[in-house]
Amino acid sequence: MDALTQIVTQASDFLWNVILIIILCGTGIYYTIRLKFIQVRKFREGWHQVFGSFSLKGAKGKAGEMTSFQSVATAIAAQVGTGNLAGAATALIGGGPGAIFWMWLSAFFGMSTIYAEATLAQKYKTKKDGVVTGGPVYYIRGAFTGTFGKVLAGIFAVLIIIALGFTGNMVQSNSIGSAFYEVFRSRGLEIPQLVFGLILAAITAFIFIGGVSRLASVVEKLVPLMAGIYIVGSLILIIMHIGALPNAFRMIFVGAFNPEAVLGAGAGIAVREAIRYGVARGLFSNEAGMGSTPHAHARANVENPHQQGLAAMISVFIDTFIVLNLTVFSILTTGVLDSGKTGTALTQLAFSTSFGGFGDIFVAICLFFFAFSTILGWHFFGQVNVEYLFGTKATKFYSFFVIVFVIVGSTLKVDFVWSLSDFFNGLMVIPNALALWALSGIVISIAKKYGTKK
Repeated sequence: MDALTQIVTQASDFLWNVILIIILCGTGIYYTIRLKFIQVRKFREGWHQVFGSFSLKGAKGKAGEMTSFQSVATAIAAQVGTGNLAGAATALIGGGPGAIFWMWLSAFFGMSTIYAEATLAQKYKTKKDGVVTGGPVYYIRGAFTGTFGKVLAGIFAVLIIIALGFTGNMVQSNSIGSAFYEVFRSRGLEIPQLVFGLILAAITAFIFIGGVSRLASVVEKLVPLMAGIYIVGSLILIIMHIGALPNAFRMIFVGAFNPEAVLGAGAGIAVREAIRYGVARGLFSNEAGMGSTPHAHARANVENPHQQGLAAMISVFIDTFIVLNLTVFSILTTGVLDSGKTGTALTQLAFSTSFGGFGDIFVAICLFFFAFSTILGWHFFGQVNVEYLFGTKATKFYSFFVIVFVIVGSTLKVDFVWSLSDFFNGLMVIPNALALWALSGIVISIAKKYGTKK
């Protein structure tokens, strides 16, 4: 297993250290300039677009669609997962506090990227059997006609099924299993992580059986609840250590350009590692440019594509600049960064320093809801592509294999699971980014056409 982990990690590092940083940041910068900093200019409108349609009574409008809030809730359900708890911790360990600066920067530019993704998902969405569907496979086909477009769309579909439906959901179940294992182990109970994987698999199977309508109903209630609980708990912790907050900011900004000044020369972390971990974990968290969340945005019942593009920007803001930052400052202000722990265990330690024995339980419960909602969202994203490749009947087999991977993932070593997920996440970015560049003219024209209307 160690040899396989090393191979996968090396392949992932090769992909992430140069290629994807250029692609992702380049795409975000390009769209930010061409859209005239739309993430700043239209932020207020995007916020209203999301929460103006807030309702717990279900979708309002045509059958087979979602409200704008439900679509964003489904996107956030996928975005706010282990990346916000375990991922933030691994970024701090792997890239130092400076990685967070690069995470912020990539997320800022990513807000314009995800605007483009959601806009194109709306533009090229279609209807099958009375249900609206869409995503990168459809706008890739719109960008590249003929055999090339068909092959590229097929490659993306296969990659996202593997990256999110299988390996990505292994990360989610692995983090849940690890978190609850630590909770019980610290209290003298050795419960195998497999047990938690089986419980999680049973719950997710129940949601899968209910289809997309049950998914939308669950996430629009679950997302506000889980985010609210974590935000309140994190703010209490940070306020308890408010005196350490200025130094936390100093560590982030100094560490972004001179990690040794923060961690010492013996840490062996260079600026390249800070950038690599910041961008990689940022993508895993907010998924901007990855091609996953457009599947949710395509189903929104909105007047024009521009509206859902604005709503999509808010999902990145909530994920990275609110939820993920709370984890980061919880770790930095409590001074547990050099404890030797990583991943979920590091986040749990940060909360335990202030909340005592309740701290690790609190993180485990929040992580369960975060990761559980992500599994639901990623299963849905993969399902759209399974339908595209093999038809509706194949989705039952797909759901079965997702459940199997959830169970298996709960038992594996965390380093191997993260490296595998990073690798496939990186591969699926490439065909999606090619389409974003090819269709940039359409995105710009839509933004100009509808952006001036009140």
